[in-house]
Amino acid sequence: DSKATVSVLNCEPLHAAPHTMVATWAQMKTAGAKTPAKTSGCVRGLAKGHQVTKLERPIRTNQRQALAKKKLAAVKEVVLETAGFTPYEKRCVELLKVQREKRCLRFAKRRLGTFLRGKKKREIMGNIMRKQAAQAAKKQQK
Repeated sequence: DSKATVSVLNCEPLHAAPHTMVATWAQMKTAGAKTPAKTSGCVRGLAKGHQVTKLERPIRTNQRQALAKKKLAAVKEVVLETAGFTPYEKRCVELLKVQREKRCLRFAKRRLGTFLRGKKKREIMGNIMRKQAAQAAKKQQK
């Protein structure tokens, strides 16, 4: 009994610990069930495969450049104050004023090219409208 016999099929001891069922997704995440299993170097079995060391991938240029920048935000704010909205942004604002969020998203998607860009633009325009409404309410209180 001191020596564990190994199965020919999966290279694991025959008297391994029984598998325990996990009830919820949260428990699966804490148990690490979503992470891939470590490979054992065996040809067959659940943990089959050549053992390798993962390389650390460098941060891609587009991810590094997508980070928020204070200087760029200040420039965009000045341009918005001086030049105002573009015509399609004005139309987005009008659509949002009359509670047509879905139509605004479709319009922005067509103008900007992708669904995610349209969603982002709709969110930005909504935030700007809320800021303007808050400033207007402040002025009325004074």
